[in-house]
Amino acid sequence: MARLYEKKGLDPRRIIGVTTLDVVRANKFVFEATGAPVDSINVPVIGGHAGKSVLPLFSQEKACADLSLELRKSLDVRVQDAGAEIVRAKCGKGSATLSLGYAGYLLGSAVLNGLAGNRTTECAFVKSNVTELPYFASPVTFGPRGVDRVHQLPRLDNYEKD
Repeated sequence: MARLYEKKGLDPRRIIGVTTLDVVRANKFVFEATGAPVDSINVPVIGGHAGKSVLPLFSQEKACADLSLELRKSLDVRVQDAGAEIVRAKCGKGSATLSLGYAGYLLGSAVLNGLAGNRTTECAFVKSNVTELPYFASPVTFGPRGVDRVHQLPRLDNYEKD
């Protein structure tokens, strides 16, 4: 869609993907593993939105400091496969509508706050130069014109680099 916008002379930074869904899932799984207050958990998610392209950065969340590497690896897989897990739980007759609605609310609120002049940061899949890929999910600050700033990647630990 961003490429179509560009071809029409429109700003491709106005097209964003809802990485917030993966953030919501990662935060919930950290809450389940640690018991930390869920409203204080914020696991950034980078990469894409399919399978192994989804990379929750558990190293960036202080509630994860005591999680073993094995548990973090299992949480990675759980975040990456959460959509399929829900479809299986519903016996193929539905998907993650409630969590997607909540994630849409969070992302929509961030965009609207930004447009109102209250810069707000959420993870989103956008056109960027953060990596060699033309589109990538990372923390993004929304401002009065939409995407105000695509943040550079935070320091990754060795597991996340691999």
